[in-house]
Amino acid sequence: MNRENILREIKKRVSDKNLVKHMLAVEACMERLAYRFGRASRDWSLAGLAHDIDYDITRNNFARHGLDSAEILKEMGASKQVVDGVKAHAGKKNPDNILEWSLYAADPLTGLIVAAALMHPDKKLKSVNMEFLMNRFAEKRFAAGADRQQIKSCVNTGLELEDFIGECLEAMKAIDKELGL
Repeated sequence: MNRENILREIKKRVSDKNLVKHMLAVEACMERLAYRFGRASRDWSLAGLAHDIDYDITRNNFARHGLDSAEILKEMGASKQVVDGVKAHAGKKNPDNILEWSLYAADPLTGLIVAAALMHPDKKLKSVNMEFLMNRFAEKRFAAGADRQQIKSCVNTGLELEDFIGECLEAMKAIDKELGL
């Protein structure tokens, strides 16, 4: 299983272009976090990229979200680490290692970062700095769908909240053109 195969499968299975961009954002965050933690990035980035591959088929049965992704990824030959990370992001297993906690926390964080970028007049990620982002994080009604408790669980990786958010922000800035921001 490689990135090209997953992207091809995502294009077949995921109809929402913004969801695909979200998956790319989580992939970038996971790759950067793997580097930060001194881990091999392949499984980290693949878990981030593929984590919502089942969204179209589970949208009306969200209890299956993550489980169907795990089955799809197993059939594609994904490692146990990728499969377990995808299950953990959706709450289908308790995160119990650094990859799983990272994916669990990064998933909603990308939405908060995108919302912050869209607040700027130029609507660019490069305009978002940590002070601005942390102020938005503190506003409960801002990007209310970005579960703050889930994001705060990043401390289970060993990083403080601000460091974790900073890593994801920089990762997303590095692919801003792909994200259209």
